[in-house]
Amino acid sequence: MNYPLHDVVGNLGVIMIVGSYFLVQIGKMSATGVSYTSLNGLGAVLVMVSLWFNFNLSAFIIEVFWLLISLVGLTRIFLQRRRNANP
Repeated sequence: MNYPLHDVVGNLGVIMIVGSYFLVQIGKMSATGVSYTSLNGLGAVLVMVSLWFNFNLSAFIIEVFWLLISLVGLTRIFLQRRRNANP
């Protein structure tokens, strides 16, 4: 069986995205926390790496948005922490 490294990387990204979503659904992770947002962003990047080798425009577009939304979330979290640290 031929299982290229880029497929391993992409599947790891899928596991990160789906796994973090599952943890939110069972109450083990907060959907507004750094862990969830970071796992989703990193997962999106890993899926995009695999798409570099086997391109699919629709999948790439959704991963770009997934990454951008994660970056917005992380920015929001860190700005809120900064505001709370400097009242």
